[in-house]
This record gives sequence, C-alpha cells and structure tokens, in this order.
Amino acid sequence: MSQTPSKSILRRWAPLVAVILGAVAGAVFLRDYLSFDTLRDNRDALLAYRDASPVLTPALFVLAYVVIVSFSLPGATVATLAGGFLFGLFPGVLYNVLGATIGAVAIFTAVRSGLGEGLKARIDASDGAVRRLTDGIRANEVPMLMTMRLVPAVPFFVANLIPAFLGVATRRFAWTTFVGIIPAALVYTWVGSGLGAVFERGEAPDLGIIFEPYILGPLLGLAGLSLLPVLLKTLRRA
Repeated sequence: MSQTPSKSILRRWAPLVAVILGAVAGAVFLRDYLSFDTLRDNRDALLAYRDASPVLTPALFVLAYVVIVSFSLPGATVATLAGGFLFGLFPGVLYNVLGATIGAVAIFTAVRSGLGEGLKARIDASDGAVRRLTDGIRANEVPMLMTMRLVPAVPFFVANLIPAFLGVATRRFAWTTFVGIIPAALVYTWVGSGLGAVFERGEAPDLGIIFEPYILGPLLGLAGLSLLPVLLKTLRRA
C-alpha cells in the first residue's frame, strides 16, 4: 500500500525539522553548559569518570560529539578540546574525527532528504551561471570537498550543507569529511591535550592558534594540493 502524499512529505521533512528544532533548543538552553568554563569546572569529575569507566567513556564521548554536530549545537570546539584533554592527542583525535564525521553525515542526510533532492532537480533543470557553477563543482567533487574541509574559513555547518544541496553521494561525503578534517582536528586535539597545564595556570586556551602562520600555512598548502587536479584538468583543456 503506497503512502499518501502528505505522509511522504512529512517523512521526508521530519529529519530536517528535528535538526532545526534541536539547533534552536541548543542555542537557547545549552549555550552556557557546552562551554570552556563548564569543562574547566568539571575537569576532575570527568577525569575520575574516565579512569573508572575506560571503555564506556570514549563511547559516550563520541555519542555526545555526534549529537552536538548533528543538531549544530554550540560547543563543537569545546568538545574537540575535551577529546584531547580526556584521551590525549591519540586516541583523542580519532574520537573527535569519528564523532564529527558521523554527525556531519547525519545532518547531511537530513538536509538532503528535506531539501537536497528538490533543489538538485531545480539546479539540473536550470540554465546559466548557476548550472555551470554546479556542474563544475560536481566534475571535481573530491578536490572541492577536501578543500572545504581543509580551509578553516569555511564553517563546518556550511561544508555539510553545500554537498547535500548538490546531491553528493553519501559515501564520498563521508570519507572526504573524515580525511579532510584530520589536520584541524589534530591542532585542536593537541591544544586540548595541554589543557591540564592551562587550567593550573588559570588561563584559557588559544583557540586562534589555527590561524597562526605556522598552522594556517600548511593547511592552505594541503588545500592547494587538493585543488591541483582541478588546475591540471583546466590547463589540459586550455
């Protein structure tokens, strides 16, 4: 028995509506809790729980990270720092990247189910500059996806939306996200792994470190390398 149009539309939009409601609720009610101050004030309890539950703690941490990213809640950077603080550079970076990737795939899927297919169909049926731009991006999906992840100036949420609108395959989105966020995750996890000393000094971590030349330079270099195939393809056609 086929679904009625209203039920089909409701089912398609339900994930996206849930994400939007979760984001609004998080911004209103959780902003003061998912913060650096909360991490600092509860550091001893968190470390004690980690030592008492060495298997459950990583699982709960990854789950919390997935929820934060899936619903675009405030505190993703603090969560990344917490991964380094609780688990060290490794396996902390692995937990951070895993949680961020699963959360990104979740919001990507929700957006594509609600808006992506319809928008993709409209773009495919259109002419002009928008169609040429999207065709160019689709012809170089992997380099473009990698560049969006490697360049810190591109917000993580935006890098989840654009591929959903363009109809990128879920598998390709997932693996480019996992690989592409590793460099930045390494930087913030490394900062988080040194939070113990920062807490003892009563200071706050330098979250702008990723824009320092010795960090930003290599990231932009990696982004440039990811775009190299696009440049070579363009030169061959010239």
